[in-house]
Amino acid sequence: MIPYHIKEDIKVLILEDNTADADLLVRHLSKSGLSFVSKVVESRKSFEDSLDNFIPDIILSDYSLPSFDAVSAFKIIKNRNITIPFIIISGTIGEENAVMLIKEGVTDYVSKNNFSSLIQKISRALKEAEDLIEKENLVEKLKTQTAALLLANQELEIQNAEKEIRAIELLNANKELLAFNFISSHDLQEPLRKIQVFISIMMEKEMKNMTADGKNNLQRINVAATRMRQLIEDLMDFSRLSTTDHHYEWSDLKDIIEDVKSEHTDIIKQKKAIFKLKGLIPVNIIAFQFRQLIYNLISNSLKFSNLDIPPQITIESTILKNEDFRLLNLSDSQQICDYWNLSFQDNGIGFEAQHNQNIFVIFQRLHHTEDYSGTGIGLAIVKKIVENHNGIIIANGTLKKGVKFDIYIPMTKNFEKSSGYLQYQMHKKMINKKSIPNFGIPI
Repeated sequence: MIPYHIKEDIKVLILEDNTADADLLVRHLSKSGLSFVSKVVESRKSFEDSLDNFIPDIILSDYSLPSFDAVSAFKIIKNRNITIPFIIISGTIGEENAVMLIKEGVTDYVSKNNFSSLIQKISRALKEAEDLIEKENLVEKLKTQTAALLLANQELEIQNAEKEIRAIELLNANKELLAFNFISSHDLQEPLRKIQVFISIMMEKEMKNMTADGKNNLQRINVAATRMRQLIEDLMDFSRLSTTDHHYEWSDLKDIIEDVKSEHTDIIKQKKAIFKLKGLIPVNIIAFQFRQLIYNLISNSLKFSNLDIPPQITIESTILKNEDFRLLNLSDSQQICDYWNLSFQDNGIGFEAQHNQNIFVIFQRLHHTEDYSGTGIGLAIVKKIVENHNGIIIANGTLKKGVKFDIYIPMTKNFEKSSGYLQYQMHKKMINKKSIPNFGIPI
């Protein structure tokens, strides 16, 4: 299976002088399901021409060629300051040379005698290259924003010296937050990637010579490194929520739910999970963020289900009048508007009511990692997304009986003029006239 983050039509530049080996590599990539276009070269000139004209996404290189080699090719990449993943594929490189090249900056290596890990390493290399580009784009964006803020600070200095100081302090805080984001995306992942590469080398080369305790310890190191990578990626997701542009659009929640369910097809079939969808009213939201919210909630319900009971997940949305919302005493806001209420309920293992608030705290976990995997960031991301919508989220857990989440998002003043509201009213009138059956739209 190809990991989801590999894009369509990857451009693969293959540096190889042996036609049979090149054909074997292309057949393996095709058999794996990777969507790609490839080009095979064997000389320095054709390699340099391909960098300019073919513009590859990744380079797969033999270690040694008669007139050219991987080391020389990689030096060309470094001298041009090009950030293209570079993976060496060789049967003669040797472990010592592989480690040396990785220290020099080569992305990874794969033995010609064992292609089993190639697709996984290609996937990881492309993801890291994508993260690096994103980091560079954020740096440029930060420079532009900093220049604009400096101009604003100069104007504030004329008006009020105290306001200028506070603005600079806020700017520094934002820089620190973005700096943390950069560290998470690249600087922290780089040494971790090398650790995982060396673990992979040891597992391929040294496992048969290890004692049982040694094998166990190596496996535990590998599990810890994998968990660390997941933690870094989850922190990235959390920090991006504060820096991403907020683009609202009218969305059909059913489409989002079905899309998320398709990503959980295997575990849904395995656990025989049942979904009940009721009254899913279109809503004006930041669509990609809300997809992450639904993804995290469904993942939690499937993960924390009872072993002997099929998971049952009920998702319902209604429009709550302002006076009814105020009776809940959830907010001190004086904003006068109706609220879109999303109810998400499951029948899982739940938790004690005393944890209703602290489950949204980042890194907060109610179970050991040995029992349930995760980093304790998923529900913190959910809460952050709700806050990005100026909303409120409430959790009500019952031990061994499941949990119910209620999300309240304020509706804009022009909601009654929107297509979502018109669709809601149309269904309401037709249901009242008994001209069509109730499709789940609340009345």
